[in-house]
Amino acid sequence: MTLLSLRGITKRFDGKPVLAGIDLDVARGERIAILGASGSGKSTLLRCVNFLELPDEGSVALDGETVGRRERELTRVRQRIGMVFQQFNLFPHMTALDNVMEGLVTVRRVAKAAARERAERELARVGLADKAAAYPAHLSGGQKQRVAIARAVAMDPELLLFDEPTSALDPELVGEVLGVIRALADEGRTMLLVTHELGFAYHVATRVIFLAEGRIHESGAPDEVLKAPRRERTQAFLRRHKEFSL
Repeated sequence: MTLLSLRGITKRFDGKPVLAGIDLDVARGERIAILGASGSGKSTLLRCVNFLELPDEGSVALDGETVGRRERELTRVRQRIGMVFQQFNLFPHMTALDNVMEGLVTVRRVAKAAARERAERELARVGLADKAAAYPAHLSGGQKQRVAIARAVAMDPELLLFDEPTSALDPELVGEVLGVIRALADEGRTMLLVTHELGFAYHVATRVIFLAEGRIHESGAPDEVLKAPRRERTQAFLRRHKEFSL
């Protein structure tokens, strides 16, 4: 049951390849953690999946149907794929409730009363029922990210993309966001997760891929890649990230 299929995804910036021919199949219910050093192409890969960046070469298929580049088609893709960004990307002039409602009303054309009910339910799911009327400026980083997750989930996406969702957070706030993501994983959601949280990746991901120089350098189960990596470059990356762990 392949949900997403990438073939030969290539992306260049100023002539420099950031992605150099990525092939990846994602089955329904899979949770794939994407690791790699800065500049390895992790975020660009996610942005190419939902066409926030247009690949220079290669194809993206959803449910076996290749997605083209017509704007109407891309709008449908983005309704099926939810994305949670590193920097939250909330509308500052809208309350938490309105941020979650916005896509339902303007994109899905859901009636406002039904959208409000759904938004309230999703805020409650992420533990923010009491913050519905709060504006982003009055929320902590962890709360902002939980609103962003509620907004993505409210659209009923088939695939969730997380682009380093905890990297902009103070350390004490990381756990509350990871807890929400883990609860979504326990529901059987299909996910691609760019993260440096190796322990979280180990316990939540069904597969781990390691990117280097725009290519999938190593791929396998968490036990294989995180505990017994085969490639020297993966080993060096993991040593650097574990150097100061207790």
